[in-house]
Amino acid sequence: MEEQPLVSIVTPSYNQAIYLEETIRSVLEQDYPRIEYILIDGGSTDGSVEIIRKYADRIAYWVSENDRGQTDALNKGFAASHGSIVAWLNSDDTYKPGAVREAVEYLLGNPRIGMVYGDLDFINEKGRVIGKFPAAQTDLAKLRRGYVHIPQPAAFFRAELWRQVAPLDPSFYFAMDYDLWVRLAGITQFQYLPGKTWANFRLHAGAKTIAADERCWPEMLRVHYRDGGKHLAPIVLKYYLRRLAAPLINWWRRRMFDR
Repeated sequence: MEEQPLVSIVTPSYNQAIYLEETIRSVLEQDYPRIEYILIDGGSTDGSVEIIRKYADRIAYWVSENDRGQTDALNKGFAASHGSIVAWLNSDDTYKPGAVREAVEYLLGNPRIGMVYGDLDFINEKGRVIGKFPAAQTDLAKLRRGYVHIPQPAAFFRAELWRQVAPLDPSFYFAMDYDLWVRLAGITQFQYLPGKTWANFRLHAGAKTIAADERCWPEMLRVHYRDGGKHLAPIVLKYYLRRLAAPLINWWRRRMFDR
C-alpha cells in the first residue's frame, strides 16, 4: 500500500491562549495519521507557551519569539515544513473532525487539482455556530474580479505549488491569503467541495476580521491594480459598497458573536 502523504499544518499565534488549546486539539485529534503540526508563536505573554508545551511531544516544531506579525509567522512555518500538502489554521479557528483525511483523499484522487477547499462555519466566542461562509467555486478570472469565496481555514494545497509562488507578501496585514489565491490560481486549478464542512472560523472582539476589517479591501485592491486591474471593475465597486455597508456588517458580527 502506498504511503499516505505528509500534511503540514501551520498555526501562527500571538496572545490567543483563550482559544489556542481548542485549535491545537482540533489538529492533533484528526483521524489522518500523517500530520506535521507546526506552531509559530510571536512571543505571547498570556500563557500560550504553557499550553504549547503541554502538547510539545505531538508538535513537530514550535517556537515562541518576536516576529513581524501573522504573515511573517506563516512564512517561518511553511519554511520549516516537509509535507507534500500544506494548510494553515489560525489560533482562534478549528478543524472539523475528518477534515484533513477528506482533503487528502480528494487531492490524491485528482492530481490535476492544486488546491481543494470545503465549507466553513462561523462560530462565536463560545463555539456556537452563528453562520456559514459563502463558499463557491472560483478561478483566476473570478478572483481578479473580487469573487473570492475561498474559506482559508478550509483550504488545502500542494506544497510543490506553494514553493513556486512563495513566500507570502509580508507587506499584507489582512489580504495575504487573497494574494496567495491569485498567485496559485495562475498556475493551477482549484476545486470547491460543497457540503464538506471542514473548519470553524471564530468571530470575536479581538479577531482581525472584527478589529481591522477596514484594511482588507484596500489590500485586495493593491493586488488588483498590481496585476493590471482596471478602475472600472467589479472588485472596485465591491470595495465602495463594502465601505458603505461596513457599519451594518460589523454591528451584525458583534451582535452574533455575543449570543
